[in-house]
Amino acid sequence: MKKLVTLLAVLALSSILFAQKAGKKISFNSVDLNGNTVTDAVFEKNKITMLNIWGTFCPPCIREMPDLAKLNEAYKSKGVEVIGIPIDIIDQFGNISPNERAAADKIINATGAHYVHLVPNYGMFSTFLRNIQAVPATIFVDSKGNQIGQMYLGARNQQDWQKIIDKLLKDAE
Repeated sequence: MKKLVTLLAVLALSSILFAQKAGKKISFNSVDLNGNTVTDAVFEKNKITMLNIWGTFCPPCIREMPDLAKLNEAYKSKGVEVIGIPIDIIDQFGNISPNERAAADKIINATGAHYVHLVPNYGMFSTFLRNIQAVPATIFVDSKGNQIGQMYLGARNQQDWQKIIDKLLKDAE
């Protein structure tokens, strides 16, 4: 048992060490849940983009989505956009799972989280989503597509996210 705990600790540490780091370029070519093509060029129109990785199975993810929707509206004029990535809507073959897609749509409608939600793909999983082991996970990206700071794990309320975003906007000046 002690060896197993030690092995799990080493694996957890290695995933943290190899996680996406600040300054790394985030690039992708995907579609949103409506089938529209979305690329990393989306970052260019914002000072900061908040990528929120969530799961349809995740109560904390769902609980924070109404606050993320409010943030998306409140900060739009300041050059901030929220983009969601429902990590569990594709199957092991990279196809959209109809059941998980329906669950994502239901959650988005119930929470009012009508911001862009991207369909994750192989390219994303082999780069910036590679080491996501828990959700919600949030990454902030600048207008050049570079990650700002480290990944934030766990849900937060609107006020806590506002403090983080305000600091990032101030640092970007």
